Amino acid sequence: MRPWFDVPTLKGSLVRLEALSLDHVEDLARAAEEDRSSYAFTLVPCAEQVVGYLEAQFDRVAQGLVPFTQIRQSDGRAVGCTAYWDPRYWPGGRDLRAVEIGFTWLGASAQGCGLNTEAKMLLMRYAFEDLGVARVDLKTDVRNKQSRKAIENLGATYEGVLRNWSMSWAPGEDGQLRNSAMYSVVSAEWSDVQAHLLKKLTIRHSASLQGM
Repeated sequence: MRPWFDVPTLKGSLVRLEALSLDHVEDLARAAEEDRSSYAFTLVPCAEQVVGYLEAQFDRVAQGLVPFTQIRQSDGRAVGCTAYWDPRYWPGGRDLRAVEIGFTWLGASAQGCGLNTEAKMLLMRYAFEDLGVARVDLKTDVRNKQSRKAIENLGATYEGVLRNWSMSWAPGEDGQLRNSAMYSVVSAEWSDVQAHLLKKLTIRHSASLQGM
């Protein structure tokens, strides 16, 4: 089944976002097992669960999911996943008015080096400039301090807590609901947010060159 809209491969200098595929299983299994200490509140499969995880993502396409593999440009390896999710349309039409970026995870070696920043920028740029949405959502478990800080560093606005909003992915909480911290970027803010993200990426690139 085709996704609810077609998205081309989105390319940056650090990361490339391409359609999730079973071709990525081996790399994703390796990435997921590098260091799992940061996954306390995030849905990240163990190596032996990767095929089932991908199949579950493919099943969610019918519900509006558009899943991507995050490919590290420096070595061409799949290092994580992300997705568009929860599309909302203008009343009586087929044009999108809002979409969420979610189901995001990265292997430990791909964290803290700008890949997440660039991936989010690519996804927001396509959503605002090509799809014409009015709003992009980002949400996370309210207890996930690392994820909340990363979202806030993108320049997204915190809107509050949605109680019992999403399924919990925390160990021992199968079938339970979590409280979700909700953030957003709206179309009027996109230009400033993009400039902020480009500045962050430029600073990181300059620092990496100095460290060589």
